[in-house]
Amino acid sequence: MSVNEIDAKMIRKMFLAGAKALEEKKEYINELNVFPVPDGDTGTNMTMTIMSAAKEVSVLKNPNMEELAKAISSGSLRGARGNSGVILSQIFRGFVKSVKGNTELDVTVLGNAVCHASETAYKAVMKPKEGTILTVANAGAEKARELLTEGEIEDIIVFCDTVVDTMEETLLQTPEILPVLKEAGVVDSGGEGLMTFLRGAMDALHGRITNVSIDTPGTKAFVKADIAEEADIKFGYCTEFIIMPERNGHMVETQLKEYLQKIGDSIVVVTDDDIVKVHVHTNDPGLAIQKALTYGALTSMKIDNMREEHNEKVIKSTQKETEQKVEEEEVPHKGVGFIAVSAGDGLTEIFRDLGVDYLIEGGQTMNPSTEDMLEAIAQVNADTIFILPNNGNIILAANQAKELTKEKEIIVIPSKDIPQGITAMINYMSGKSKEENRKNMESEMLKIKSGQVTYAVRDTVMDGKEIKQGNFIGLTDKTILSVHENVQIAAQEMIEAMLEDTSELVSIYFGAEITEAEAEGLADAIIKEHEDIDVEIQYGGQPIYSYFISVE
Repeated sequence: MSVNEIDAKMIRKMFLAGAKALEEKKEYINELNVFPVPDGDTGTNMTMTIMSAAKEVSVLKNPNMEELAKAISSGSLRGARGNSGVILSQIFRGFVKSVKGNTELDVTVLGNAVCHASETAYKAVMKPKEGTILTVANAGAEKARELLTEGEIEDIIVFCDTVVDTMEETLLQTPEILPVLKEAGVVDSGGEGLMTFLRGAMDALHGRITNVSIDTPGTKAFVKADIAEEADIKFGYCTEFIIMPERNGHMVETQLKEYLQKIGDSIVVVTDDDIVKVHVHTNDPGLAIQKALTYGALTSMKIDNMREEHNEKVIKSTQKETEQKVEEEEVPHKGVGFIAVSAGDGLTEIFRDLGVDYLIEGGQTMNPSTEDMLEAIAQVNADTIFILPNNGNIILAANQAKELTKEKEIIVIPSKDIPQGITAMINYMSGKSKEENRKNMESEMLKIKSGQVTYAVRDTVMDGKEIKQGNFIGLTDKTILSVHENVQIAAQEMIEAMLEDTSELVSIYFGAEITEAEAEGLADAIIKEHEDIDVEIQYGGQPIYSYFISVE
């Protein structure tokens, strides 16, 4: 039987089926990490990104195309985590932007949407790399373009099968395009994530699955720089909804923020295209909803009783979040503020001492989302905010938050690791202009060499080194420098490989599983071999990674 058009109901079913498939395969996708380290998180990031959108899509029981497009775009953009998640969100954004305005999709509309999805994703990445999710998406776009030019296929199912089959073939070719994948013996994890989603979506289109209900738990992790250890929940109802305003969204955002500050806290009001997304903790959700209704129709409403429904662990987390989200009028206004991502309690203290206003807990094993960044931005009462992602996999999410922020100037310093972020903060000078500081912070952080020590999660051969599961490995963001059964020797050999004749200082940030005595022993070993080099030791407290090291 031929299918020449599909409606919003089918697109919703396909999207949720794809999301469910991705969630089920996330651990397998995580294991496709090129480096054999315990933080392979592509599957987790892509799943959390799509589940943010799936949560909004699920509440739309019989949506039109416009409503569905908004839910997919807004949910995925804000939930985007890691480079793979951000790229996935841009693929969805490009797709739904192309189909908006249509009640039903035929082959032509669908094919153009596939092309626009790929184009949008490529534009979001400053330096696109082939052999990745982008290559897989582009292969689908090229095949769609070819089929539209030929004009011989009108059946949606045949068209989609042909496009997806081409993308599957391209995924299998990614190791031939990107040598590091071939060396590791894996296909691109982001590409696999995209294809996992599409396989689930195609199962729905073919009618092979009917149950697309999914569980979409939320996850947040924030640390305010000066929070106390305990507090009571001041406002008991977590209230969320989306406004479809009848007037200018940015005006609604400003006015509604002012009102909500009178009845609650933890306020986040963000405008995206022609919707306004609202989150507030209050003791009277009705007041918030009544006020919002004066601006337009509401959708995706959700109210949780934080006192009664959460177990002890969640309540403790909510208390922490409630304390840190201080209303802006209670925080002195400043010209410039700072947000940084931190991976351990010791590193958090270091950033606090350097003047960071807001710490987002995350890093290697949990990449903060764009929404996390937006909420952090909302809590810093400054005209200009510098963001230090401190992880190469978080930079895109920070830039996406920048694009979605209208009322404050956001400057993203593209720090790829903790040592770079610390160096950037050290080199901020209050007497210089924002642009001078941006250039100086970026140039100074690039002068240092950074490395990290962790353990291998699988046997492999990489960079000419045989690695056994459980070995400790010292690596940069590009290559593995050392491998050894002993963590101290692995760290020392890595540092030796990083040192140059002009090196003057080695900074050692030791993790949660390393004692201070062990860190001092590492420092002594370096000093013994290099008497002219200074060595500094600081407690980082980071999990997974035994040491973060910088050489300058």
